[in-house]
Amino acid sequence: MSKRKLNRRQSWRIKKIQEERAERAAQKEAKAQQELASGDLGPEQLGLVIAHYGTQVAVEALDQDGQPFPDHPVSRCHMRANLGSLVTGDKVVWREGESHGVIVAVTDRSSELSRPDPYGDMKIVAANIDRIVIVIAPYPEPHENLVDRYLVAAETLDIKPIILLNKTDRIDNSNRDRLAQMETQYTELGYEWLNVSTISHQGCDDLIDYLSHYTSVFVGQSGVGKSSLINMLLPEANLKVGELSELRQKGTHTTTTAQLFHFPHGGHLIDSPGIREFGLWHMDKQALLEGFVEFRPFLGHCKFRDCAHEKEPGCAILAALERGDISESRMGSFQYILNTLEQP
Repeated sequence: MSKRKLNRRQSWRIKKIQEERAERAAQKEAKAQQELASGDLGPEQLGLVIAHYGTQVAVEALDQDGQPFPDHPVSRCHMRANLGSLVTGDKVVWREGESHGVIVAVTDRSSELSRPDPYGDMKIVAANIDRIVIVIAPYPEPHENLVDRYLVAAETLDIKPIILLNKTDRIDNSNRDRLAQMETQYTELGYEWLNVSTISHQGCDDLIDYLSHYTSVFVGQSGVGKSSLINMLLPEANLKVGELSELRQKGTHTTTTAQLFHFPHGGHLIDSPGIREFGLWHMDKQALLEGFVEFRPFLGHCKFRDCAHEKEPGCAILAALERGDISESRMGSFQYILNTLEQP
């Protein structure tokens, strides 16, 4: 398919956006250089980006073990333009100043979470995440293809997922067997599963203990109780939100892509509505196949190299399906997701 030719107005708009980005980068570098040249900055120290505001970030100081100092105030920092784009969760080297600090270096990321921006380009929104918590509930009814979509996304990002069944107080005779069947299916695939209720407090201690070791994000469809879980886990989150709001008032940029919160018993949560609704973007068929963990032993063993895994003779995937090594529901999820990816 040939590329669609841009009209004059579209070309002008793209050029204007590029010029505005270049100007913002130049202004960011000028502010950072001005702070560095002032000579009023403190020594280099480790820090953690907990929120992002356009050309500036909010940073918490870390000790030598990479842990935040208790009750240490959040500092607003300029970023050196040559560092690239920083996101919530980044660990940085920074120098504290009287009004603003300066980020001078960023450490390597262990993971990145991306989503499309308004222009369709992939944009990193959070870094250094250890766990993706896929939240489901008895109501709204959970669907395997939605859970599988999140699992495939987590596998592709190489971030370990865990499935969290929330609102267990709403399990009844109409859904009990199906939810038990789902739990069996996913645990047999090697995925961790927790049952929790913020009403009866079933499993809450297990969840708190689990999350205390990681930097996590919560994902799942609307209505499964992600906000209630976050409120339970972060009873003092409003204090952090208030502190960040005060920081926002000191500058012109007020939009944050994500915010990082500390669990009282250890561990961290990176949260934003955009992260909670993330899914599969810009994925091809091969990546989708590899995202289904039970498919992996059979990939590359089909009779035909261009096997579509539909009706072809000698298909290793279909043979595994026939033997029961791959379940009907997971195969159905693969085909459903593949169809949504192939839609124009």
